[in-house]
Amino acid sequence: MSLLYMESPAGRIEIRGTEEFISRVAFVDADAPVNDVNEVPALIRECSAQLDAYFKGRLRNFDLPLQQEGTAFRQLVWQNLLTIPYGETITYLALAKRLGNVKSIRAAGTANGKNDIAIIVPCHRVIGVNGALTGYAGGLWRKQFLLGLEKGGRLF
Repeated sequence: MSLLYMESPAGRIEIRGTEEFISRVAFVDADAPVNDVNEVPALIRECSAQLDAYFKGRLRNFDLPLQQEGTAFRQLVWQNLLTIPYGETITYLALAKRLGNVKSIRAAGTANGKNDIAIIVPCHRVIGVNGALTGYAGGLWRKQFLLGLEKGGRLF
């Protein structure tokens, strides 16, 4: 497993993966070394380039092989997150309905929070039923930043 830290307008991002897949994209608040991009597999460099293009408003859909560990239910939630279009949001309730069981709203929220591949698996696009920005592992200010970026500077 290789590791790369990159700078972004929303702070430092850690990218983990192999030559075959990306397994983690996460914001890190602690100081972490910025390593030489040439020392990691080409796929991690490509992930960094796609994230950079996303932050510059030139990329709306990522094209990367992803792999993260999780239960079948979490995998289903993460697959559903990938279907939320750029610049749009859904509620946790709508996510639970997509999964076929409105009673799974808490479990869906928990699975959303366990997503290890931020931005690319767009858990930031899930909001509270009243439009509230609830829960984001990278911090609510980052969730607000990402949604604003995708809406061309408008939050809602």
